[in-house]
Amino acid sequence: MDAVRRVVTRDHLEGVARAALGTEHRLVGVSRLRGGSKKGVYRLAFDEDSTAIVYIWDDAENFWPTTQADQDDNHANPFSPASGIELFEAAHRHLDTLGIRTPRILLADRSRSHYPADIAVVEDVPGENLEALLRQDPGILEATMTQLAKALGTMQGHQGPRFGKVALIDRGGSSQGSTCEQVVLDRALDDLSEAASRDLGITRCRDRLETVLGNLAAAVRPRSQYGLIHGELGPDHVLVDRHGRPVLIDIEGLMFFDVEWEHAFLRLRFGEHYQWLDRSDLDEQRLTFYTLAMHLSLVAGPLRLLDGDFPDRDFMMGIAEHNLREALAFLPTDDR
Repeated sequence: MDAVRRVVTRDHLEGVARAALGTEHRLVGVSRLRGGSKKGVYRLAFDEDSTAIVYIWDDAENFWPTTQADQDDNHANPFSPASGIELFEAAHRHLDTLGIRTPRILLADRSRSHYPADIAVVEDVPGENLEALLRQDPGILEATMTQLAKALGTMQGHQGPRFGKVALIDRGGSSQGSTCEQVVLDRALDDLSEAASRDLGITRCRDRLETVLGNLAAAVRPRSQYGLIHGELGPDHVLVDRHGRPVLIDIEGLMFFDVEWEHAFLRLRFGEHYQWLDRSDLDEQRLTFYTLAMHLSLVAGPLRLLDGDFPDRDFMMGIAEHNLREALAFLPTDDR
């Protein structure tokens, strides 16, 4: 990795806590939360039993191997790493304007005066995420899933002038690529090439998968409307507040794009519970193409992450192996 891991302690975050919540709250504990791979996510515990969450955007918190393309990125690539306080703040503004629930910001600071990296302190939404709650008793979450579907409908009905990350669009920028489907095809071919360099199971089928990708992309009809999507909305990126309302987190990837890209991911991550989020107006050809591209991304991405020191290695390898099987299922039966 490019950066040495930093053990973040209470002493490191006392100034951050004081700036966010004032001197009447005394910080007594700091714990790193599981799951963050691009930023550090820590829970702050205070002496009166209240808590808050701090996000830290720092190379020392990023488990993804850094490439030259990452260093040069200006967010013009819709699929470049979705990490950074600029992306977070822009996404939060858009969601707040639409009335979409996301943790309230208590402090967003780029000055490096409280901590040697960009940081944000947000409310701590108590309870488990939607993924855990669906495993326990999906029957009691009908109202939550209905509200989530409504929120997604509001987002996807909010049209952008161009496709791309909201921070880029807000400042009048344009993304690389001519169309969403061309951007997805280019990325899928890169993912296929990268995955083939690491996994023999794909190497043997690379040419045939390229052919299937090309055929699926060619069948997609042109479009020039772009809805607002989260970009990586699994049930682990939805918290549920004490009123049963869904709360979106990990929002830095928010962008205007084809809504089918969102739904390809929703189908994969929500499984049988996707029925609550399905829409009747999706372009099935576009959705099929994006689903194969998504599987290839979920092979290449985890394998790339394992080049570094990401701790939960078996979990990541399991994701790669599962999505490899799903990608190969797109091949004609006699070609597998």
